[in-house]
Amino acid sequence: MSTSQKIAEIEAEMARTQKNKATEGHLALLKAKLAKLKRELIEPAGGKGGGGEGFDVKASGDARVGLIGFPSVGKSTLLTKLTGQYSEAADYEFTTLTCIPGVYNYRGTKVQLLDLPGIIEGAKDGKGRGKQVIGVARACTLILIVLDVQKPMTDKRIIERELEGFGIRLNRKKPEIRLKKKDRGGVNIVKSHGLNMTKMTDDTIRSILHEYRISNCDVTFKEDSTMDDLIDVIEGNRIYVPCIYVLNKIDAISIEELDLLDKFPHYVPISAKDEWNFDELMEKIWVYLDLIRIYTKPKGQIPDYEAPVIIPRKQSTILDFCNRIHKTLAKELKCAVVWGTSVKHNPQRCGKDHQLQDEDVVQLIKKR
Repeated sequence: MSTSQKIAEIEAEMARTQKNKATEGHLALLKAKLAKLKRELIEPAGGKGGGGEGFDVKASGDARVGLIGFPSVGKSTLLTKLTGQYSEAADYEFTTLTCIPGVYNYRGTKVQLLDLPGIIEGAKDGKGRGKQVIGVARACTLILIVLDVQKPMTDKRIIERELEGFGIRLNRKKPEIRLKKKDRGGVNIVKSHGLNMTKMTDDTIRSILHEYRISNCDVTFKEDSTMDDLIDVIEGNRIYVPCIYVLNKIDAISIEELDLLDKFPHYVPISAKDEWNFDELMEKIWVYLDLIRIYTKPKGQIPDYEAPVIIPRKQSTILDFCNRIHKTLAKELKCAVVWGTSVKHNPQRCGKDHQLQDEDVVQLIKKR
């Protein structure tokens, strides 16, 4: 029996099983077995964590954004209009057969846009070029799921299921669970002060750990986590990526229908053909990438506002800024002089741990 057949068999059993307190342990075991089988699809036999072979595309720019969707939903047109990079578009399916990269500039940030071949249902199981497409998606900073506005919800669910099956978690944060294996002492379950676990019992936690043959560990919960969260932490190969749902071809629907769609979270309606609403799309991409721009100021000169240094907001200390320019720079750094919203006084001398904010100006002072 193939891995895909085993997965289908377990999914069928889970669908038949009623969800209640009595079946919670059984469902936990089924979910753990299912996750282990899906790992075999993500990781090739005899090797660890490749995440699919992907396409050979050289990374460029400050961020990498992948266009994912079914064939002929307008991905190629969107890439061509945003970046000027030609990607063949036609009325028939599977026009794009490889990964086409393009770059556009927004707010001083170079964004690499990847037009990936259209995926089909069953992509995670190897149908079409699904594994290659999803393999590239795992390396992206942001994913744009391009949907046909006339059938958005059906396509959205299928694509999400394919990505989930390949270990990609969309618009979700990493679970607040810490797992530390040890040599002896059994399973020790620790919960943050005042935390009431409503989605899992201690017995369920132990059952999942037992399925993975983890007999000795400390597992700490800082939030009310689910079985799926615990399995994701144990597997350790999950990718947490922000995602925007791009509803294309809005020129084909009425204003009333557009108003209804506008209420969904993470959505941007556009018409790639007519270039409608591109400003909102590029602004939303910028917000979801969560980057900041830092301007450099050589001593005795005005700041260089033409070429900002782009760094992630979550890694925005002076040390991160130095490493972005050159890895040896941090060793030579004495302090930094900062102008901007991150300091109380303009200018202000700061150490390596100082957190920078968007559009700060920084002058680095080296040791003598």
